Amino acid sequence: MQETLIGLDIGGTKFAVIEGTTRGEVLARHQQPTLPERGFADTFARLCSAVEEALAAAHAAGRRVAALSVSIGGPLDIERGIIYSPPNLPGWDAIPLKDLLHQRFQLPVYVEHDGNAGALAEWHFGAGVGARHLIFLTMGTGLGGGIILNGQLYRGSSDLAGEVGHMRIAPDGPLAYGKRGSWEGYCAGPAFAALAQEMFPVRWGQGVSTPQIVQLALAGDDDALAVVERVADYLGQGLAILADILNPELIIIGSMAVRLGEVLLAPARRAMQREALPGTYAACRVVPAALGERIGDIAALCAAIEGLRPDR
Repeated sequence: MQETLIGLDIGGTKFAVIEGTTRGEVLARHQQPTLPERGFADTFARLCSAVEEALAAAHAAGRRVAALSVSIGGPLDIERGIIYSPPNLPGWDAIPLKDLLHQRFQLPVYVEHDGNAGALAEWHFGAGVGARHLIFLTMGTGLGGGIILNGQLYRGSSDLAGEVGHMRIAPDGPLAYGKRGSWEGYCAGPAFAALAQEMFPVRWGQGVSTPQIVQLALAGDDDALAVVERVADYLGQGLAILADILNPELIIIGSMAVRLGEVLLAPARRAMQREALPGTYAACRVVPAALGERIGDIAALCAAIEGLRPDR
C-alpha cells in the first residue's frame, strides 16, 4: 500500500488540501476561499471537511495517509503548532492547530512557517537541490523568507528567522508589516500597485492592480517597467543586506519573480551588485523559484517531509 501525505496550504485568500508523496509528487488537490472574516471555526470546519474527502479518496485508491503537513504564515510556535494571529488570518489568536488536527484525524501532524516550507520545497525539489546555503523569499501578498544554512533549516531562537519583510529599507514608504519603509512595503506584491499610483497619479491615481502592472510590464509598457524597476532597486538593496550577512550561494524568489522573470531580476541584481560586498555578490546567484506556481502545493507537503526525515 502506497504511503502518502495530506498537505494543507493555508493562506488569507485561499486554502488548498493536497495529497502527495514524500518525493514531492502531487496526486490530488482541492482549493477553496479561506474567508477569514467568518472566523476560525468556520474555516477550520471547511478545512476538516476537505481533509476528510482527501482521506476518503486516498483510501478508495488503495493509498495510506501517513501524516498531515501544514504550511501557514507566522507568527507561530512551530514545534507545538500554535498559530499567533497572522496578519492575513485575523482572529487566529493562539490557535493550537496541530493539536486540533491530531485530535480530529488521529494522524501525526507537522506544522511549518510558509517561508520555511517554500525554502524546503525548493531545496528538496527545485532550484536549491544540492545547495548548502540558500535563502528563499516568498514575494507574494507579503515578503517572507526561509533560510537553509549548512544544509539545515534555520528557524532561530523563537521561530522568527526569515521575517525579512520587517527590515527597514527606506525612511518612509508604503505601510506594511506595521511600519512605513519596510522591505515588504516596497517589494511584496501589493507594492507594485501602490507605487504605480504614487509614480503615475494621472494614469493610475484612481487605482490599478498588481496583475495589471505585471501584464503591462511584460508587454513592454514604459510606465509599468518604471514601476517594476523601482521595486527591483529596493529588492536588490535588501538582497545585498542578506548576502552580506549570510553569504549564501543562492537566493530563490517566488511569486513575482516567477511571473516577471528577468524584467524584475536583472535590475534587482544590478542594485544588489551596487550595494553588496564584491565577494558576497560574486558568490550568490539570484534565481526565480524553479517550482513556479506549484511551489505552494509542494511546500504544503514539506513540513511532514522534513519532520519524517530519518536523519532529523
